[in-house]
Amino acid sequence: MQTFATEAVDWPDSAPALRQKVRALVAEHGERDPVRRANCWTKAAPGFSRMLGEAGLLGMTWPKEYGGHERSQLERYVVIEELLAAGAPVGAHWIADRQSGPLLLRLGNDELKARWVPGMVRGEIFACIGLSEPNSGSDLASVRTAARRDRDDWIINGQKVWTTGAHWSHFMIALIRSEAGSERQQGLSQFVIPLDAPGVTVKPIVDLTGAHEFNEVFFEDVRVPASALLGEEGQGWRQATAELSLERSGPERYLSSMVLFLELVRHAGEHSDPVTRDLVGRLASEAWTLRLMSASVAAKLARGEDPALEATIVKDLGNAYEQAIPELVQSAIEMDLTGDDVLASVTAYLLQVAPSFSLRGGTREILKGIIARGLGLR
Repeated sequence: MQTFATEAVDWPDSAPALRQKVRALVAEHGERDPVRRANCWTKAAPGFSRMLGEAGLLGMTWPKEYGGHERSQLERYVVIEELLAAGAPVGAHWIADRQSGPLLLRLGNDELKARWVPGMVRGEIFACIGLSEPNSGSDLASVRTAARRDRDDWIINGQKVWTTGAHWSHFMIALIRSEAGSERQQGLSQFVIPLDAPGVTVKPIVDLTGAHEFNEVFFEDVRVPASALLGEEGQGWRQATAELSLERSGPERYLSSMVLFLELVRHAGEHSDPVTRDLVGRLASEAWTLRLMSASVAAKLARGEDPALEATIVKDLGNAYEQAIPELVQSAIEMDLTGDDVLASVTAYLLQVAPSFSLRGGTREILKGIIARGLGLR
């Protein structure tokens, strides 16, 4: 049976300087509103993303040939950890930097890489992911958006839903059924679709808080060239599931509620309440454990290993942690959730949005099945 073996992470010598650089940038240009600092990797500020690009903090591990900086996975981890802990508005570039860029560099042809990657490094080009569809949420193998070949082009028809950031993105990497009559995991391919292409329509989905982060995306006879095919035709399932390892293991999987934890620490310092102090200690110890697990995954990625199982475990445990924080704070401290107090305002916001944390990147039920199979339990 395989188990999750954490390890002492050998942080690079450059880590302290990187941390100070990020903290200085956030102090000068970061988000001030504590509510918007929560769940910050869904909050877009294109100007802030361009500033990070100018500072050399995007595309950090990518080859210099495409504008990257060829730094280590752990150096990148240090940067994103600092950004998320501070609640910086990183949503515009987040998906491009986390997974779309690496996927293009690994599987894209020269045309795709030259068109999209340098702009992502500069913080000027943003991306979204086209996976879920109506009646096909975490069951990705049932997607019905279809692509048919028309000489040297592909014609795409269908719909994607719950697409984070489609309204600010320049392109989508979409999982599409490219073989007519195929079922389940067979006959799927990935395509790079410019979102300004004729026939693409993006419609907003507004959440309970009034925020617009999710979208529906419709494709009506969208024509893309053969070069828009990413990787191998018919290998979309394998490619997309490998991509999810990049999506599931980062510190964003346990830091979405960290702003509230820091407000809880402030509250505990101002009030001599043993229940609150005990809660701070519990949440701090759990965060430290999750950080070690997440950083261990980053270390394995840096060595070229495939920590798909470990990444899934981090996401499952991290989501449980960040979803529990607002509920625990509400239970421990008497507060008026409609008031102006910062602790109450952040708690109220996260109570509304936290249920979605375990949906993005795969539901808890799907993840537990993956973990069980990986551990040899089924």
